[in-house]
Amino acid sequence: MVADGLRVLFCGINPGLMSAATGRHFARPGNRFWPALHLSGFTPRLLRPAEQGELLSYGLGITNVVARATARADELSAEEYAEGGRLLSDKVTRCKPRWLAVVGVTAYRAAFADRTAKVGPQERVIGDTRVWVLPNPSGLNAHWTVATMAEEFARLRVAADG
Repeated sequence: MVADGLRVLFCGINPGLMSAATGRHFARPGNRFWPALHLSGFTPRLLRPAEQGELLSYGLGITNVVARATARADELSAEEYAEGGRLLSDKVTRCKPRWLAVVGVTAYRAAFADRTAKVGPQERVIGDTRVWVLPNPSGLNAHWTVATMAEEFARLRVAADG
């Protein structure tokens, strides 16, 4: 779900098994991406994974760093992340979103060889596209609640709207 000139292109790590089976991003019940997206003000209502097509109407898109589906992101190799980062950079260069939002700091670090990256805006740009790292919304990421994730998503929304 990518289009030219988006406000924000969200980028997950890779499809989980449920996302691969349904063709929908962040499809696993309990994943906090969709609630955080709504609570941050990016969408006027809580979207279900089946409604991901509506993102384009809000100037938003969604993709992944790595295309291969796995049960857990730690099953991906360093080479897959590096190749995914290269392909993602090519996609961003072609589509020119205002912001690329990588959902997961560990994935960002691996894909872009930036071991010190933290959640928030990055110094890296891809063409004219700014980069922001968001927390991983997986239920396995207990350091972040839906509310604190939504606060970080909202910081990105304000920057994207500015």
